Formats: sequence, C-alpha cells, structure tokens
Amino acid sequence: MSFKTVYEDCDILIVGGGMGGCGAAFEARYWARDMRIVVAEKANIDRSGAVAQGLYAINCYMGMQWNENQPEDHVRYARNDLMGMVREDLAYDMARHVDSAVHQFEQWGLPIMRDPETGHYQREGKWQIMIHGESYKPIVAEAARKSVDKIYNRIMVTHLLMDENHANRVGGAIGFNVRTGDLHVFRARAVIVGAGGASHIFKPRSVGEGMGRTWYAPWSSASAYALPIMAGAKMTQMENRIVLARFKDGYGPVGAYFLHLKTYTQNGFGEEYESKWYDHTKAMVGEYIDHHPTPTCLRNHAFLQEVAAGRGPIHMVTTEAFQDPHKEIVGWENFLGMTVSQAVVWASQNIDPKYINPELTTSEPYVMGSHATCSGAWASGPEDLSPSEYYWGYNRMMTVDGLFGAGDALGGTAHAFSSGSFTEGRLAAKAAVKFIRDHANDKLKISDKQIEDLRKEIYKPLENYQVGRNEIVAGTVSPSYILPLHGLQRLEKIMDEYVGGISVNYMTNEPLLKFGLEKLKILQEDLEHIGAEDLHQLQRAWELKHRTIASECVTQHTLFRKETRWPGYYYRGDYLKLDDDNWHVLTLSRRDPESGDWELEKAPVYHIVD
Repeated sequence: MSFKTVYEDCDILIVGGGMGGCGAAFEARYWARDMRIVVAEKANIDRSGAVAQGLYAINCYMGMQWNENQPEDHVRYARNDLMGMVREDLAYDMARHVDSAVHQFEQWGLPIMRDPETGHYQREGKWQIMIHGESYKPIVAEAARKSVDKIYNRIMVTHLLMDENHANRVGGAIGFNVRTGDLHVFRARAVIVGAGGASHIFKPRSVGEGMGRTWYAPWSSASAYALPIMAGAKMTQMENRIVLARFKDGYGPVGAYFLHLKTYTQNGFGEEYESKWYDHTKAMVGEYIDHHPTPTCLRNHAFLQEVAAGRGPIHMVTTEAFQDPHKEIVGWENFLGMTVSQAVVWASQNIDPKYINPELTTSEPYVMGSHATCSGAWASGPEDLSPSEYYWGYNRMMTVDGLFGAGDALGGTAHAFSSGSFTEGRLAAKAAVKFIRDHANDKLKISDKQIEDLRKEIYKPLENYQVGRNEIVAGTVSPSYILPLHGLQRLEKIMDEYVGGISVNYMTNEPLLKFGLEKLKILQEDLEHIGAEDLHQLQRAWELKHRTIASECVTQHTLFRKETRWPGYYYRGDYLKLDDDNWHVLTLSRRDPESGDWELEKAPVYHIVD
C-alpha cells in the first residue's frame, strides 16, 4: 500500500488546533514576522478541541480592570482546590495574562454578557463570565488562520521527530492525512504541543452504541501526553485525574446551575447530605475540609459516600429555581449552547426540570491538564517567577529542548480552562520564538532512516489487516490481529478495574495497580498486531496507541504516590489518608524511549503566593 510523502519545513510547528494551539498561532506571528509557522490539526481547526460544540461560560477571567480578582487570588483558589498541589509559578503567569486574551475574544466578535447596571462582564461565579459561545471556537480559529503560513487539517500526528545532531532536541513531527493517507513530515526548529488530553482511557458510563457520549471531548485521545512521553519528556501529576458530577446520561455540566441558578443537591430521600460526611472526611484529609470553597474532590467524596450508604440517587434541586421564567430559560440554554444531548435525554425521559429534580452522577475519570487538575508535561516556568528547579531557560518548554506545550499538554496549571489554554499557547509561542533565535546557527538533522522507520510503523496496522483478514472464516475475529474497538474496550476495562474507575467506585491499591501494569504491557505487545481496515481505522489505531501509553503513565504515577491526595477522584485503599508529611510534593516520571522503562521521582512544591 503506497502513499505519497508531503514534506513541510517550518520554524514553528503547532500540533493541535484547539484553544492552546490557536493561542500559539496568534502570538507566534506577533513575535516572528519573518518565521514560517504551521499548524497540524487532526480535525478541522474551525471546530476542533474541547470547545468545538460551543461553551456557555469562560471559566477563567480575573477581572483585573474592575479589581474583581488578582493573579494571587487565582493561585490560592487553584491551590486550595487541588489540595496544595499546583505549579504556582505557571498558574500565576497564566492568570496575569488571561484577561487580555478574553478582551481579544470580545474584539474578534465573541458576545460576552454584561451586567446592565455596572457594565462589567456578567459573572456566573467568582471566576466565570457568561458568553453566547456557540461560535466561540470558529471566532478564535479565524484569528489563528490569519496568523499562520499554513494549516494542515485532518493530520493525525503520531510521533515527534528527534534532531540527530543534538541530543534531547525535537526536530519536528510526523503523521498521516486521515482522508488521503498521505504521510506528512514536518521538520521544525521548535514544536508546540497543543493536542488533546485523555478521554476514553477509563470505561465510560455510557456503553454500547452510546459509548461516545462522554463529558470530555471523545476525540481527545491523549496525544498531548503520548507525544512527549514517547520523546522522553518528563511528565508530572499524571495521577491527578478528574471525576466530575454531571447530569445523568447526557453528561450535562452543573456549573451554571450551582453558580448562576443557585440550585443545590439532595439525596434520594430529599435530604441534605454533605454535612453528614464532615467528620469522616476530616479524618481523611485534615484541615482541607475546612477550606472555602470546599475542594471539588471532597464534594465528590460526600456524593459517593452517600450513594454507597444506600441513600441515592443524588438529585439536583431545579424545581425551585425553574419557577423563575428567566432562570428556566438560562437552564435550558446552558445545554442548547454546548451540550444538546442533555436536553434531548431529558425530553426523551419526560423530565421537565421545572417539575422533576433530575439525577446527577459522577463521571468516569479523565486526564487533562487544562481543566481543574494538574496532569501533563513538566515544563519550565517564567524567569521572573520560577524557583531554580522550575526554570531552564524558556517558558513552557518541556525537558526536551525545543518542545513546548499549552493547554492539556502542560502539567501543574489547574483551572486554566479555555481562556487559560489560549493564554498558555501565547506564552509558549513567545518563548519558542526566543528559543529559535537563540539557536539560529543550529543545523538540525532528520535522517531518511528515521522517517522511513516511522513510515513503516505508522502504516503497519493497514498491512496487518491486509494479511490477516484472509484467515477469517466467519465473523470478524481474526487470529492475527485485533481491531481498534476491541483494543479500546480492553484498555478501558483494565483502567476501570485496576486503576480506579467507576465499577470499583474509584478504588485501587498496590496489587491492583501492579496487575494493571502487567495487563497494559500485554496490551501494548498485542497492539503491534492491531489491524486497520481503512484510514479511519488507522486513525483509531493510533489514537488507541496514544491512549495506552498515557494510561501506563497514569498507572505508574498512581502507584508511586502512596497516599489518597484527592478522595472523590480516586482512592488508594492501602493508603486512604492524605499524607502531607511525606507527599506534599509533585510527582515526576520519565519513560526511556529506547527501553520503555519508567523512572519516577518527587519534586518540591513551592508556595510562592502567601
């Protein structure tokens, strides 16, 4: 099977065209008028990334022009919600720049709601501002498209290329066009990874034909992590997965209901339940339960304990708020603007939230560093803020030279969300331009052998299918290959049962994690024999490979941190208490690209904000 090879030489390659990638594209052009800037996007940049369907609120806005919040306040908030575990230098750096990004969105045409009395942006909560966001992504993508030399849509980037003249230096990326099958080789002086985090590594609550209905974007296939991991970059906090309380079956978000509509929850008997679990939670986490606001994971913990005690299901009390016609409209528009499926589910089940309090549930875990958790690559912070252990010359550069990250790709920057991801892209791009200028005389080498070796690896699933399909005598099961769907279901089962998914109420321990690592190793061996019937299945095969290597990293981290730092997100049954004496630290890992062996270590948490 023969496909042509398309070569692209550029200065800056941006992998992924979501909010982080768009921010990088926009900012790179400002600082690099003379450089060639290229974006490679798996989908189409106009409707790609986590906000593709639209968004009802921008969840990270300081409001410094009205003295509403300061960057220090945001660091305290993120630190509190993550039980002390954030990169405060990265969080502060993002927070001090994020307002300017939001102001640009408004200039570009994004409708932001304003308070009719003050003229300030309409607040949904302390950090959230309300928008009419159905076209949020196309508006931001237009600015990116006008900034770069070329956007390659429909490119599944499978590997980063490494410079052969300089040790530990990135030299570009390689992948294939999911429509034509052409191989695309991008040789670049710096690479910014803005790809998506990991959904569908744990078994979702929606199964069968509905398994694509998840909370986080189902097309986010862990490339933000797999690409740096395979290149030998250090990762951090990959155990810090997130579990979310969501409306049942449609995964509809609850933030606008809690914050704007002032709804609240109760158990199946109509009782308030969170206060019942105060003493129990205090024994696990100590003073963190007394912090305000209550960390999200601890609210999850009360939810889970109440259900386990036999007093479920948990309901959102909407019948009071929805008596107000305005709030009723806001409640429905919240879904129609970004999660249409939830409105459809309610309609199909005869649930009118004006008269029936709908059920909540907790989601399967996701791993994504742009939302409310800290998983991602270990990256340098800014020169003026970062302690020496956190700084190595270029802001947002990973431990591989010339490799930068934004959004889901970066670890330590909780509560960045869409506007923060865009801002991180801007910060990474500015630093990448400086890196290129500082290394202007470097001669990069990407050999034909490196490209040819990867070409064979990339297309191998197609060959496996072509050869193995002849051995099928009935049905679709082959003795020679597995299909991507079979592999995905197997991965989700492993992660669910051994690494703390929904079927075990998020519980794991050392024996389970070690069994899980063994099973992941066997799965990765079997993925050498994955078969792809066509280009779509080839994309699915590589998404699965990315998910699997990221899952191994998650499992290694979960095994390494011997405490339950985030009850409600996951539990170590053998270490059920938070342990600040030994584990008030960040966790780091590195996978050796040659051997596949993992090394893990602790890194200090520096609290640079009082």
